[in-house]
Amino acid sequence: MHWFKRKYQQIQRVIDFLPMIWNGFDFDYSYALKLFKKQLERQAKFLESDKALKLSAKHNASRIRTAIRLMDKVYDEEYGMECEEHIEKLYGMTCYRNELAVDEKHQEEIDEVIHQMMLLSRDRQDRAHKLLWDFIEHNITKWWD
Repeated sequence: MHWFKRKYQQIQRVIDFLPMIWNGFDFDYSYALKLFKKQLERQAKFLESDKALKLSAKHNASRIRTAIRLMDKVYDEEYGMECEEHIEKLYGMTCYRNELAVDEKHQEEIDEVIHQMMLLSRDRQDRAHKLLWDFIEHNITKWWD
């Protein structure tokens, strides 16, 4: 009986991952991240279920969900997008020139402010990336049942 149950679980797993594998590319690391995230989601779901044996399973599932949220923030470039939205609100961005610049000197000042804002945004993005992988490194060996 156990053999049949295990084969059924394996087939379910293949079906669950197949669309992601089918549409993936070997040259783009984002697919590897999507596979990893999918595995974390499956693991958290299992740890939240009644099948999990360890007392710390729910706590581990919560930490995995935290890692998933951090992955979303980092790889969706949340901090970069915040910066772009803020710049657009302040300066009315168009493709190459700001709508609110009154002359070339003002445009240069705006460009410098934008440059500084983008540097800060990149720094926040880099720190979030490091935090994500430090968090995973610190916790991943405990994420099992």
